[in-house]
Amino acid sequence: MKWTDSQRIAEELFDKYPDIDPSTIRFTDLMAWVMALEDFNDAPEHCGEKILEAIQLAWLSEYE
Repeated sequence: MKWTDSQRIAEELFDKYPDIDPSTIRFTDLMAWVMALEDFNDAPEHCGEKILEAIQLAWLSEYE
């Protein structure tokens, strides 16, 4: 997975952390959690606030 795979990342995060409300996660934590996913393989410098926002919104959609 790459940073641009926001929907797939969100699904993986939802599966891994089903009881976590994504709206309460800080971007620094979100970035670390994404990079720790087993299938994730991208460089941290390719990530920005817009990408993290997209992941968080997709995860929130899964959560609700």
